Amino acid sequence: MKALITGGGGFIGSHLADYLIAEGHAVTVLDDFSTGKYENIAHLDGHERFQVVVGTILNETLVDKLVERCDTIFHLAAAVGVELIIKRPLESLVTNIRGSEIILEMAHRYRKKTLITSTSEIYGKNAKGPFQEDDDRVLGSPLKSRWSYSTAKAVDEILAYVYWKEKAVPTLIVRLFNTVGPRQSGAYGMVIPRFVTRALAHEPLEVHGDGKQTRCFLYVRDVVSALSKLMANPGAVGQVFNLGSQEEVSIEELARRVIKLTNSRSQIVYVPYQQAYEEGFEDMPRRVPDITRVRNLIGFKPSMTLDGIIRSVVESMRRPLSAVIYE
Repeated sequence: MKALITGGGGFIGSHLADYLIAEGHAVTVLDDFSTGKYENIAHLDGHERFQVVVGTILNETLVDKLVERCDTIFHLAAAVGVELIIKRPLESLVTNIRGSEIILEMAHRYRKKTLITSTSEIYGKNAKGPFQEDDDRVLGSPLKSRWSYSTAKAVDEILAYVYWKEKAVPTLIVRLFNTVGPRQSGAYGMVIPRFVTRALAHEPLEVHGDGKQTRCFLYVRDVVSALSKLMANPGAVGQVFNLGSQEEVSIEELARRVIKLTNSRSQIVYVPYQQAYEEGFEDMPRRVPDITRVRNLIGFKPSMTLDGIIRSVVESMRRPLSAVIYE
C-alpha cells in the first residue's frame, strides 16, 4: 500500500507513519509543520519507503499530485487542541473545513479510499455516556469559539459521508477520544503532557474548573494499529467509529496520579475556566466512548492502562528526542 498521511509530522501522524512502514507499506507525509515537528519523523527520513513533503492541505495543486500517486489517504491534518481553537478560531475553521473538502475532492477525482479522523468533541455538551456513534450532538451558542472545532469536524464528517453516499468515494470516519503517548505536546492544551512537564519540574499542576470532569485516555500505539486495520477492512467503509479507552478518570485524580508516578513535589491548583480560556467557556462533565462497533469489526481492545500511558509519557520526556519505532 502507498499511503498518504496528511499531518504526518504531528503526534498521531508520526506514529502512524512508523507503524505503516514497519508493516511494509510506503508512506508519504504531507505537513506544513505549523503544529507538527520534523523531529517526530526525522528517524524515517531517508528510508526507501518514506517521503516527507512540506506543504499545506490548502494547496490544491500539491494535494492533487500526492493523491494521484497514493493508494489510500489517512487525513489527520487539522487544527486541534482547545487552546489553539480558542486563540485562532478563523484559521482553525478554514484548515479543518476547507482542507478536508480539498482532500475529499481529490479522493473523488482519483477514487482513493480515505479515512477521516474526527473527534469526541462531536458530542458537545451531551451528558449521556458512554457515547454511541449515533447519539445526538448538543452544542452551545455558535458565537462561543469553544464549539467551532466541534462544528468544523461535524462538517468534515458530513462531507465524508456525502462523498461516499452520493459519489461512491470509499470513506470512513474515526472519532478519537484523547489519544496520548510519546511525542505529544502540551502546547495546545493536551492535559497529560502538560501535567507531566510541570510535575517533572516540580511546578504546580493547573486543574481547570473543579477537576471533577472525567475523560478516558488511549495509548497512541493502539490508535494507529486500529486506524490501519480499519483502513484495510472493507466493512468499515461508510461507517463512523469511536476509538478510545473506557478507563474513566477525573482530571483531579489524573493530576494526583501524575504527581505520584513522577515522585513530584508539585501541588494541584484549581484555575477557573474563564481564567484558563475565555469568559463563558463551557466544558463537558463526562466523555466516555462506547467502542462496541470497532471491537466487533476489528477486535479492538486497548492494550495499556492509564498508569502505563503516563509512565510512557514520563519516559519519553526524560529522553525527548528518542523515537518510538514499531517492529
